[in-house]
Amino acid sequence: MRIASFNINGIKARAAVLERWLDESAPDIALLQEVKSSDETFPRDLIEKRGYHLETHGQKGFNGVAIASKHKLENVRRGLPGDDDDTQARWIEARLGNGLHVCGLYLPNGNPAPGPKFDYKLAWMERLHRHLQTLLAEERPLVVAGDYNVIPQRADAARPDAWIDDALFRSESRAAFRRIEALGLYDAIRLRHPRGPGPFTFWDYQAGARARGDGIRIDHLLLSPQAADRLQDAWVEDAPRDWEKPSDHTPVWVELAP
Repeated sequence: MRIASFNINGIKARAAVLERWLDESAPDIALLQEVKSSDETFPRDLIEKRGYHLETHGQKGFNGVAIASKHKLENVRRGLPGDDDDTQARWIEARLGNGLHVCGLYLPNGNPAPGPKFDYKLAWMERLHRHLQTLLAEERPLVVAGDYNVIPQRADAARPDAWIDDALFRSESRAAFRRIEALGLYDAIRLRHPRGPGPFTFWDYQAGARARGDGIRIDHLLLSPQAADRLQDAWVEDAPRDWEKPSDHTPVWVELAP
């Protein structure tokens, strides 16, 4: 089973990119972030006509996550538990009939830091930690994938010193990410590519970052032990970043044995 995570950066603005990617790369499951569309205006046909089941947790103009799956989705949850006042659409999860549990997330950016947005990011990560404890207790194959907006290590940035004061690389963000991993989750890309620098998943639109190779790795696939036992491969597919009108992110993939 091939599972991909892709921050599409506006599903309507990147419709041509998404259609081409689904046709050419054909993931079994696609976890999409930053769709920037409400559920009511989501272009469902773009995905469903290709044979996918679709579940969305949208928000007009901002955020938004979705799961597209060749397999039927069950037990769908929208929104990360732990704060009933949080209206930002950043979390969706579902279970497949074979027991695999998939979660898609768009973790808060947190800039400027320090400040209220950074506080929200850290609080969101603490809620994520608590919820993952619950999911991991079920001892089933679990994939938690998406745009984490965290650069975990210096090897995950072409120029790490340029990010020192950014919310993506501040020590508090990295510590919270390590605490999540310490629950017993495995970074799929690092299992297959243990040495850096790279591979990267994001290149800013500005200043020719892509052409200069000035990227960062902020899109991650974390696996429970039961999923890691089934790991066959994990990789970054960087070609879509060079297509016409691309997202500033590119897809990341994991392949699991049946």
